[in-house]
Amino acid sequence: MTLLPILVLALGTFGFRIAGPLLSERLQLSARVQELMSMATIAMLAALVATSTLVAQGGFVGWSRPAGVFVGALLAWRRLPFIAVVVAAAVTAAGLRLLGVL
Repeated sequence: MTLLPILVLALGTFGFRIAGPLLSERLQLSARVQELMSMATIAMLAALVATSTLVAQGGFVGWSRPAGVFVGALLAWRRLPFIAVVVAAAVTAAGLRLLGVL
């Protein structure tokens, strides 16, 4: 029963992935449309990060997780090594939870 939807989604995903290279020569987008698509990508990623950071099980997760994400984003912006970013974000969130800040 679940095999058919999985196969349909797999074929759809493959179709979208192969359509890009096949249609790139035929379909020319204006510079404005390309700029809007770039901004839409950024907006969707920001929305994904915001919902993953702030919401769990239909409610606000508290302040420790957003603080950890903020510290990680700040350190990534400063171009620290990835392991340092992850460890600092985790230590921030865990430290705040240890102090009772949920």
